[in-house]
Amino acid sequence: MRIGVLGAARIAPMALLRPARRVPGVEVAAVAARDPEKARRFAHKHGIPRALESYQAILDDPTIDAVYVPLPNGLHAEWTIRAIEAGKHVLCEKPFAANADEAERVAAVARASYRVVMEAFHWRYHPLAERMIEIVRSGQLGRVRHIETALCIPLPLPGDIRYRLDLAGGATMDTGCYTIHMLRHLAGNDPIEVTSARARLASPRVDRAMEADFRFADGRTGRIVCSLFSAWLFRIRARVVGDSGELDVFNPLGPQVYHRLKRTTGKGSQIERLTREPTYLFQLRAFERAVREGAPFPTHVDDAVANMKLIDAVYQKSGLGPRG
Repeated sequence: MRIGVLGAARIAPMALLRPARRVPGVEVAAVAARDPEKARRFAHKHGIPRALESYQAILDDPTIDAVYVPLPNGLHAEWTIRAIEAGKHVLCEKPFAANADEAERVAAVARASYRVVMEAFHWRYHPLAERMIEIVRSGQLGRVRHIETALCIPLPLPGDIRYRLDLAGGATMDTGCYTIHMLRHLAGNDPIEVTSARARLASPRVDRAMEADFRFADGRTGRIVCSLFSAWLFRIRARVVGDSGELDVFNPLGPQVYHRLKRTTGKGSQIERLTREPTYLFQLRAFERAVREGAPFPTHVDDAVANMKLIDAVYQKSGLGPRG
């Protein structure tokens, strides 16, 4: 499987280039950027065989089987659709699109194409994610009452593209999409209501932090906290509270760096640690299997649309309105 990269993005080495060296049958074959010279420097630095002159040149190349889309949020839908229509499989960075309407359009094209289109929620492919979900589903915690997820990182750079409204920026799009995704997957279904959402702003309509509360059909509640710059300087955590116990996981997003899963029930507390192989390696293996064998995977287009709908609902409740 020969992959072309759309954009010389900072995330690409960690998310694709290094994992590709460890997945047999996968080759990163080409890269393109808006600035062809930047693409050439990037290719030389990372050992990519070819730097092409444009994104479209990647899509027009018949030797490229799949593309990785790490472009700014506001460009994800356009270039994912173009890639599918060019006959390519797509691994698209999160969030899937600028808003749910865009996500629906991408999903419709993907469903008609029989191409693999995967949203790059890499955390979901790690054994830690599977273990978290297994514990919640097993009934060890009793009836689940509340789920909360947090992802707060310091990014005090107002000029960064993640703060640009025209590129679908904002904390809820960047770190919040992860917290919403974790909330949904731990719950096993989607909330029926955003009961509150409170934003802290970096500029008009662009959130640097967001807190939101949710209600599920069966009475469970949920909460997300996310930020790019706030008093919550650094928090990466998931917590599930049930009638009979509690699950507390530190760093479900990057368990390869460090993580801790703590399960507390009437029998006491147990701490587990799983493999520290990178989340991105598990994700690329899953993408390769999906392309080669048609293997199922969890971050498909239907999941992507559901996640974008909830992101839009949070923005609507906060008064900022959806992106795009």
